Amino acid sequence: MLRRVPRQTIDEVLARARARLAAAPFGPSTREAALLLGHVLGLSEAQVLARGDQPAGATARRLFLALLERRLGGEPVAYLLGEREFYGRSFAVDRRVLVPRPETEHLVEAALGARLPRSPRILDLGTGSGCLAVTLALELPAARLVATDLSLGALAVAAANVRRWQVEERVALAAADLFAGLDLAAFDLVVSNPPYIDRGDAPSLSPEVVDFEPPLALFAAERGEAVLGEIFAGATALSPGAQVLVEIGHGQLPALERRLPASPLQLRGVWNDYSRIPRVLKLVRVP
Repeated sequence: MLRRVPRQTIDEVLARARARLAAAPFGPSTREAALLLGHVLGLSEAQVLARGDQPAGATARRLFLALLERRLGGEPVAYLLGEREFYGRSFAVDRRVLVPRPETEHLVEAALGARLPRSPRILDLGTGSGCLAVTLALELPAARLVATDLSLGALAVAAANVRRWQVEERVALAAADLFAGLDLAAFDLVVSNPPYIDRGDAPSLSPEVVDFEPPLALFAAERGEAVLGEIFAGATALSPGAQVLVEIGHGQLPALERRLPASPLQLRGVWNDYSRIPRVLKLVRVP
């Protein structure tokens, strides 16, 4: 005789999942239960919550529990869903790219506030998922962009997002180590969210970050300043007046300011993040 599997409502499935999420040591949000179940059912979070008294089918429960186990193992929910919102738009993500952070939206805000030519040429260094390049292309319809990355896997994800948002004619992707092989004098603005975490700080990071996100996009030598230093030094090839916007790490501002006298860049502005930590620098290439 086959054993009958007890019926469970969506609310019952969610209640058990929320309890397990609440007990996880890395502190995931219990809201993620509805997001993951919605992903399985093809429903929005609101639709899942509105159907709480409806039965959750056995197949849906099995798929949901598989995702939940991965989440409890620390895998970022963005990778489980295959997408993440950035500046109000959805972008495809997977383990080949960083999960876009709200702090990086300050780069967009700084770029949109910059004084640029009517049809600016913009370079995005280390594009990852392409969320920054695609967002700037959509927010600045006359702009043309080049987005580089050393990782071919990341460029594949970026290409998918370029196609998703139909900006293929204005965003060119290039496999390059920062600006290698490019004519920097052709660009009015350079934007970058480079790796800036010291490898020695890895033990202090959440397992969600250190165990799943690509190390190439996270860590840099010289206390996390090496790639930022390369950008500062490479700015020699920019035309006078060209602007550079870079995201930096917590506590890095004083050390980076000490590097500037040896660079052709001049600091013109600092944007704080939502925690009031200096997060984005605006620099200008001076003669």
